[in-house]
Parts: sequence; structure tokens; C-alpha cells
Amino acid sequence: MNNLKSKIESLLFITNQPFKIKKLADLTKAEKKDVEAVVQDLINDYNQAGKGIRVQRLEDEVQMITAPENAKLVKDFIKEETTGELTRAALETLTIVAYRGPITRAEIEQIRGVNCAVILRNLLVRGLVTSQEDKKKMQTSYNISFDFLKFLGISEQKELPDWQKLNSHESLEKVLSGQDSKAEGSV
Repeated sequence: MNNLKSKIESLLFITNQPFKIKKLADLTKAEKKDVEAVVQDLINDYNQAGKGIRVQRLEDEVQMITAPENAKLVKDFIKEETTGELTRAALETLTIVAYRGPITRAEIEQIRGVNCAVILRNLLVRGLVTSQEDKKKMQTSYNISFDFLKFLGISEQKELPDWQKLNSHESLEKVLSGQDSKAEGSV
């Protein structure tokens, strides 16, 4: 049960949206009743005075949140984070999402070669990308937001410069399909 608790705690920590209990059970390959028991344990562990993180449950959904007494501090930090300039890594990730979206985090990481969880969370908070559960891939996929399009002054993704060429670039197709482009002499 401790292993299950660790897994659920990690999943709740890395997401920016509530998890359905059934989804946690599916991901951890555990029984729903065991997941519910672990969620209650996490609520008991976290929801205490002096803790900076809480576990919140509403019907069949659960998520980690910051402690209400730290709301102003967190709000000020997020405001500062979301109004500053984008880092090079954030711009690279945003470009990949813009030209390849909808795209999963795993595909973005395959292209960039590094973990993109924090960058994607930042882009979501800024309202530049949106996330949606991809039922076909059983993963979350990311795409640019309407605010991103509005900021650029375009009405659809296909209006991005060189969109057709970059959206279906041969080198990216090889990377995403798992083929070794260096072995074939490509860059």
C-alpha cells in the first residue's frame, strides 16, 4: 500500500488538474477501493495546520493545492512568473506546441530531449497553451490557446509562418517515430 501511496502522491504532485479516482486506479493498476483509501490517507497527512500543501477531494476527483493561508504569497509569485519574459526553453516548447499541436508531453520531450513538465505547467498558467485528455493516446495533449493566436494576430494555427513545412517536417517525423536520423545521415 505504501508503494501505491507513493505513486498516487507523485501523480497528484505533477498535474495541474484534478484526477478522477478511476483514472488514478487505471494508472496505478490498483483497485478503486485501495485508491480511495490511499487518497483518504493523503488527505489525513496533508490537511493539517502548518502544512503548505493540501489534498482536496470533490466527489470522485482529487488534487493537490496550496494551503489557503499562503494564497497571497503564491498568487504574487505566479503573477511575477507569468508576466516576465519566456525563457529560451519555454519558447522552444511553445514553438513545438504551435507547429506540432496537438502533441503529448512525451512527444515534446522526445523532440527537445529534456523533461518539459514545469515548462508546460508555466505555459498553461500563462494561458498560452491548453491541455486536453487524448482518449486515443490515453495521455494529455497540448495545443496553443486562443489567447496565443490573438496575441499573434492570427485566426488559426495554419497561419503561422512556414506552418505547412514545419508541421510535417521529415526530421521530426523520424524522431517521433523512433527512427535514428543520424544513422540515416540526416540532421
